[in-house]
Amino acid sequence: MAQPHAVEVMLRPAVELYSVGVSVGAAALCLFAPWSLALSPLLGLGAALGFLTFAVIRFHDARVILRYRRNIRRIPRYVMASRNVPVSQQRLFVGRGFRWDQRHTHRLMQTYRPEFRRYVEPTPAYRLVRRLEERLEFAPFPFRCLGRVTAWDHPLNPLRPLPPVGGLPRLHGIEPLETDVSLPLGERVGHTLVLGTTRVGKTRLAELCITQDIRRKVNGEYEVVIVFDPKGDADLLKRMYVEARRAGREGEFYVFHLGWPDISARYNAVGRFGRISEVATRIAGQLSGEGNSAAFREFAWRFVNIIARALVELGRRPDYLQIQRHVINIDALFIEYAQHFFAKTEPKAWEVIVQIEGRLNDKNIPRHMVGREKRVVAIEQYLSQVRVYDPVLDGLRSAVRYDRTYFDKIVASLLPLLEKLTTGKIAQLLAPDYADLHDPRPIFDWMQIIRKRAVVYVGLDALSDAEVAAAVGNSMFSDLVSVAGHIYKFGIDDGLPGASSSAPGKVAINVHADEFNELMGDEFIPMVNKGGGAGIQVTAYTQTLSDIEARIGNRAKAGQVVGNFNNLFMLRVRETVTAELLAKQLPKVEVYTTSIVSGATDTSDPQGHTAFTSNTQDRITSTSVPLIEPAHVVNLPKGQAFALLEGGNLWKLRMPLPAPDPDEAMPKDLQALADYMRQHYLDAGEWWESQGRPALQSEGLPDDLLDDFRQMTTAETDGAEAS
Repeated sequence: MAQPHAVEVMLRPAVELYSVGVSVGAAALCLFAPWSLALSPLLGLGAALGFLTFAVIRFHDARVILRYRRNIRRIPRYVMASRNVPVSQQRLFVGRGFRWDQRHTHRLMQTYRPEFRRYVEPTPAYRLVRRLEERLEFAPFPFRCLGRVTAWDHPLNPLRPLPPVGGLPRLHGIEPLETDVSLPLGERVGHTLVLGTTRVGKTRLAELCITQDIRRKVNGEYEVVIVFDPKGDADLLKRMYVEARRAGREGEFYVFHLGWPDISARYNAVGRFGRISEVATRIAGQLSGEGNSAAFREFAWRFVNIIARALVELGRRPDYLQIQRHVINIDALFIEYAQHFFAKTEPKAWEVIVQIEGRLNDKNIPRHMVGREKRVVAIEQYLSQVRVYDPVLDGLRSAVRYDRTYFDKIVASLLPLLEKLTTGKIAQLLAPDYADLHDPRPIFDWMQIIRKRAVVYVGLDALSDAEVAAAVGNSMFSDLVSVAGHIYKFGIDDGLPGASSSAPGKVAINVHADEFNELMGDEFIPMVNKGGGAGIQVTAYTQTLSDIEARIGNRAKAGQVVGNFNNLFMLRVRETVTAELLAKQLPKVEVYTTSIVSGATDTSDPQGHTAFTSNTQDRITSTSVPLIEPAHVVNLPKGQAFALLEGGNLWKLRMPLPAPDPDEAMPKDLQALADYMRQHYLDAGEWWESQGRPALQSEGLPDDLLDDFRQMTTAETDGAEAS
């Protein structure tokens, strides 16, 4: 019987089929030959209905056993087109599966027992066919076709190969009754962590979530979607654009890509701030603060803060290029700000400064000012004679009073970071020229993205330059944390006409960070710790816990990051410590085992007729075992995962395979970018052999984009000929 008992045994012959056969035969006999059972035709009809009813019940029980045995070896294919992904306003669909409990642990333990091996392992005929295919690969032509026939993946082939997903199918096959698995949207504010080794389905899960985030409309408004992709996944970029176009949001779709600055949007990581000190925090926060480096980072923060304050007072928007320029040469900024200050406060002061400058020579210049411009020395001597107080001018004055050689040493740690962010065409992306009206590339900032409910793809080209990718990613995270703090206090409509200060607005900001360990720094911790109050919902993807710890360099901080993720998706991992993160959070359960005990006892009565007595017993014992073991996580097939959702409920799920969809087209420029990413980024073993970007195809390009590309190519050619 298939009904549950104290000890459930599903791996066994379907003996119910014997009852089905006997019942069907008896029904036929009652229906067509009732006289053989001394029944009238009417009673024979009633008896036949009774036998058929019993046969249906027993066939249902047999079908449960047969389906269970089939799923243990092979799970039915699960395919879904992207347009068919359900989009709900209350829940996030993540796949199909079941809630794992004690029954499934009991069934899984049974599959490892030797008496059930023939139901779990491939049949001898299956193994024979696979060995035959290996040999036929090198056979002559007529025989080689036989191997293709046996490898035909179709239900009509009884010996077709298993799907190339690896792992143990039994981990999901122990429950034939699947349901749709979803996560309440209210739980996403607690953030989600996805762990899994390479090529096991993390990106597919990301596509599934991003698809719904782009198409979801709550209370008539779309949600913000921001995706950080360090390595560059062409399929992910294509999926985002296709879904944005289906939702009618292609006008709010931005692509920021360090590898393709010619078609990338532009972004100033330090151009928008609530307090001026945030500029220095975002830049100096990326410097090392361990050991002796802490003092140098503090000085770098102070120095950048002085420069940023001076730029703002001069009416300029800070960016990396200006900060780098003034870090290298602070004298020019000191002179410019002094002219600006004295023009407002003491117009005649400049005449005195010019007179002092005329009397300066190499002998009367103070030793600590040697190497500075004479005008800088003259301004410093004038300020020492008069009592003028201005915090910005005093800060610049203290910077120029340092000995030039000593000053270069203490800012040495800051210059490499600025060089990474201002070298080549990257400077055009991170320090955009707001006055250049002929540049068609848009400029965005996070507050603008949130207000427009936009979709942003951030490709950091980490395979080409991991250092620059990490620096830009950290800057973006730091800027996003600052914006989140502003939204938490004032709402997203602060400063806009008609904004209500009594009810700060908040919108869901879905941040997907693939390989987030490569981008993570100290600024990521407040994002996952406090960003939920501003509506930020982080979904982070990485391989192992050790990646997080290695990136941060501190086990306590790594634990602090992981502790802020309330939802956990665990795909196949290769590190036992990572698998234990899930296994150790689950309780132990009682499972039942059966054992046969037999024995014989000699009789002590020599006159008796019994020489011995024997007995045989079936014993049921219970054992306490973990709900799942780390080895089960290590053996997961591709596309499957364990998930802790809604306060620690364990679910076993699998993601749908993508079905081809002909209605998925991209603009020519983005298509060229996607093709380049497929050729150079996915094959990480040969990325260093790249010879530059492929030529854009001119067929079907918009006229304005084609003209821009031709002008750019002509300028590069002319420059090469001139050099």
